[in-house]
Amino acid sequence: MSTARYGSDVIVDALQKLGIRHVAFNPGASFRGLHDSLVNYADGTPQILEVQHEKIAVAMAHGYAKVTGEPMAVITHDLVGLLHATLGVYYAFVDRVPVLILGGTGPMDAAQRRPWIDWVHTANVENTAVRDYTKWDDHPASVEAFPDAIVRAFQVSTSAPAGPVFVAVDAALQEQSLDGATVEVHAATPASSSIGPDPAALERVAQSLVEAHRPVLVAGYLARTPGAWDDLLALAELLPAAVVDTDIRLNFPTIHELNVPASQVLDDADLVVLLDIKDIADHTGLLSKESRGQRPSLAPGARLVDIGFGDLGMSAWSADAGSWFQADERVLADTAVALPLLLQRCRELLEGTQRPHADSWRTTVAQRHQAVRNGWAQQAHEKHDADPCSVPRLVQEVGKAIEEHDWVLTAGTANEWALRLWDFDKPYRHVGRSLGTSTQIGISLGVALAHRGSGKLVVDLQPDGDLLFDAGALWVASRHRLPLLVVMVNNRAYNNDWGHQRSIAKVRGNDPDRAHIGIVIEDPAPDFATLARSFSWYAEGPITDPADIADAVRRAADVVLNQGLPALVDIVCEAEA
Repeated sequence: MSTARYGSDVIVDALQKLGIRHVAFNPGASFRGLHDSLVNYADGTPQILEVQHEKIAVAMAHGYAKVTGEPMAVITHDLVGLLHATLGVYYAFVDRVPVLILGGTGPMDAAQRRPWIDWVHTANVENTAVRDYTKWDDHPASVEAFPDAIVRAFQVSTSAPAGPVFVAVDAALQEQSLDGATVEVHAATPASSSIGPDPAALERVAQSLVEAHRPVLVAGYLARTPGAWDDLLALAELLPAAVVDTDIRLNFPTIHELNVPASQVLDDADLVVLLDIKDIADHTGLLSKESRGQRPSLAPGARLVDIGFGDLGMSAWSADAGSWFQADERVLADTAVALPLLLQRCRELLEGTQRPHADSWRTTVAQRHQAVRNGWAQQAHEKHDADPCSVPRLVQEVGKAIEEHDWVLTAGTANEWALRLWDFDKPYRHVGRSLGTSTQIGISLGVALAHRGSGKLVVDLQPDGDLLFDAGALWVASRHRLPLLVVMVNNRAYNNDWGHQRSIAKVRGNDPDRAHIGIVIEDPAPDFATLARSFSWYAEGPITDPADIADAVRRAADVVLNQGLPALVDIVCEAEA
């Protein structure tokens, strides 16, 4: 083995100093030097994860970070690999997760480029492909500049609000011999401390909360940090307050009596506190497309308070922050700091007080919580014998099979039926709802990687259309022994768009029965079990009889837990209107 040192070895030194445990990539010549260093210089750390598509690599890092809070490294091939990765990078930005992306580039010195291939794969500057939806990027021009660029990228990525970062690493610099020169790599300092609230503003919010008769807390990205689940639970119990969980992260126990959908409490609230919310309309109904920019629709005299990052981290390019809205109080702060302080102050203000209205509000919220859950159970019961299997029945049968285990749900919730019918009693049970199609299987791989060796059963309620974008992800799980149970929610259609096409057809006076054209995934219907077995997965299906679901899922779970291997159960279900 060579004893010489190269520029790419310096990159590995930096990754190791940062504590990066995994690096995912699809191989490419523009980082052949770094690839060689990871194989022959790094001595197994970070672990190489070979993937079939750069977007899957970023999505894996996305899912991993949602569980651990730590970034993985991803390497992309010069320009074309980065362009493959862009959707994954965008969703990591939207979802506020740290990802460290290194991109092979160039050689930027045109005199060192091979004919055609190095030219067609080189951009001036490739960073611009993701600059609008990364927190920061850099293009170091020397080996000596590599360490500072990578360490700074890591620190920017992990400082709240977190997000993906990109560093281009020139191919020629990777392969440059150091000729005995020493390039010092400093250990990273901790991420910047979190932003605390203005004490006077926090005092006003605490006073408003203890004086309110019908307070509601709306939780967004809150549970991205440890402790937020317990603090929100304690605050809601103390006041008491209804909690609307948007499921951007799993913020609150689903069967707790204070957990109520927005539609059941917001109209009656006299105080609404938004906790780390970007888009106020998302899962709240407080704004419509007609009311954007106005004061949200609340009861007369109700106050609206917003605690979160506000305009920090907002993109000039992406509109993911949603509509601007009017609020009575805006507190710029990381809820990781603001929430425990708010809880402490409310405890102090309430000590020894008598609040007869508090019991009345708690009773009202609890009754609405139970009525909603009874309604969901009734809907599931009414469709119990549907043929094909209804989505609620599918979720119920899977729930029976996994309830004896310590389980974790990845991105998909089967049109929210899992949240309605399962007991999410711990913060790690779910990493937060899915993002767009062509992201869920990759995120699920990252969640499985993060929980590998934990003994937890990682379950993916996997949409069929999503998996068809990234079938190569199945090879990744098998190759790297990721313990993942995939349950196909196989409605053989792009169901969300089917609903849109039916709606537009009705508005235009067209036949809604023709809305399936260009939507259904049939003729042929994919056989996902056979597909999975071709990648050495344990697989069963397609299952069409709901009575067979629970036993099949139990057998698959046994493979995942006892052999540490991925397993898939393909269940054919109806497409919901």
